[in-house]
Amino acid sequence: MDADAFDVLVVGAGPVGLTTAIQLGTHGWRVGVLERWPEPYALPRAVVFDHEVARVLAAVGLGHVLPELSEPASDYEWRNAKGETLLKLAFDESSHSGWPYMSMFTQPRLEEALEEHARAMPTVDVLRGWEAVDLVEDATGVLLTARRTAAPEDAGESRELRASYVVGCDGANSFVRSRMDVSLTDLGFQYDWLVLDVIPHDRERVWSPLNLQLCDPERPSTVVSGGPGRRRWEFMRMPGETVEELNRADTAWKLLEPWNLHSGNATLERHSVYTFQARWADSWRKGRLILAGDAAHLMPPFAGQGMCSGIRDAANLTWKLHLVLSGQAPESLLDTYTEERSQHLRHAIELSVFLGRIICEQDRTKAAERDTHMLADQRARKDPLAAMPARTLTGGMVAHGEDGRPTEQAGRLAHQGRVRFRGRTDLFDQAVGPGFALIAAQDPRPLLDDETVAWCAQVGLRLVTVVREDEAGPDDIADVDGSCLGRLEATGQHALLVRPDHYVFGGAASAEDVPGLVTQLRERLSGGSAAEPG
Repeated sequence: MDADAFDVLVVGAGPVGLTTAIQLGTHGWRVGVLERWPEPYALPRAVVFDHEVARVLAAVGLGHVLPELSEPASDYEWRNAKGETLLKLAFDESSHSGWPYMSMFTQPRLEEALEEHARAMPTVDVLRGWEAVDLVEDATGVLLTARRTAAPEDAGESRELRASYVVGCDGANSFVRSRMDVSLTDLGFQYDWLVLDVIPHDRERVWSPLNLQLCDPERPSTVVSGGPGRRRWEFMRMPGETVEELNRADTAWKLLEPWNLHSGNATLERHSVYTFQARWADSWRKGRLILAGDAAHLMPPFAGQGMCSGIRDAANLTWKLHLVLSGQAPESLLDTYTEERSQHLRHAIELSVFLGRIICEQDRTKAAERDTHMLADQRARKDPLAAMPARTLTGGMVAHGEDGRPTEQAGRLAHQGRVRFRGRTDLFDQAVGPGFALIAAQDPRPLLDDETVAWCAQVGLRLVTVVREDEAGPDDIADVDGSCLGRLEATGQHALLVRPDHYVFGGAASAEDVPGLVTQLRERLSGGSAAEPG
């Protein structure tokens, strides 16, 4: 039996797997997406994504549908058992990514949009009802065996598929991870929570705050938006309760009584008990097998970064995999995937666990002490989350100075604002397009020799000149809201070189530094390593 041939096989058709497939398919690679479930899972799971993830989703072609399937998260408030406000966060409806800082959404609608887009691409095949059951890796690729799961009459039917790489986006019980034999780090954070998804019949009811965390030692609870028209409740399982007792519809309705919700004025869309965990794979790549999303990491939901982290995985991995597949970078570039993403992942998990330990406190005395400290911080206008490190890459594929350390702007998430280009006003990413971008206030081409300019075109590095709106000609990129030029001025940079995943590779403080910045990217992509810190 001849194997179906792909460049990349993605196992798992959730948001992470579909985003991975679309991004690779956009580059022209043939991608197969293997999903064991014949039909999409119709019930909610994740309910929040942040501005960075919105930017990635827009980059894969979903920018026009995000406002329809999500609503901005205007606030997030923590209250104690007495109803006192322990923490109040207000989120802006815009961010330096150009999208709302946080958005609440319904996952099935997002998956529907992603799958519809993937199926419309000639380079992507979504294979539902096929489960990966075996794989064999050799020097040139991976041979994967899949078994049919779609219907009883098809039971036992199998097929072989071959690809250069396999990306496991197949969840916490990942088949791909099991074949990689990688170790796991587990922080030992485990709590059972009942998750309820509810559709209130009164669409005009105002929920204030929109997102609420109840830090009550008698029953820690979460009350948040589940996307337009939906609400999400989460209740911690308390000592003496069994999972079976908690995971009953009558239990759910009883817990919802304080919010005046019952079967007559609301629909209980789902009730399920989840064990919140904090763990990650110590390596996300072994040869031609790669992990992303829940297959690589799990975290409590308290920071809203579970799915977000998986989408970041896809954004980080796919541009590197594209360069390796096209022969423009050595396979060693993929080593930076685990290095870079594990930095962010550790930050997200540590933040989630930090918040979880505050929220899940059941000891009344310790809860009272917590309340005292947080109320004092609230009066002093202190941010209890300020001590958490920023999401900045400190290693991997970023520019380094002569001292071997990342340069000042390297590894930061790039800002984007609105620009006008060829009569169209849009966010920078959508107006200019995907790929690398060297952004400057003066044309960088005269600073580069012809051979370097040709290399930039080969790897998809756009040389972008941004001008003030009142100085723009018909073919210029005009800075409509001043954010592009303002960012260069604020950081003291003549130019910024931005990676395809929207992180800054590095900056050039002067025009004379631009050739060296581009040369360093070229050397790093060809397999050169950064100097060691002195």
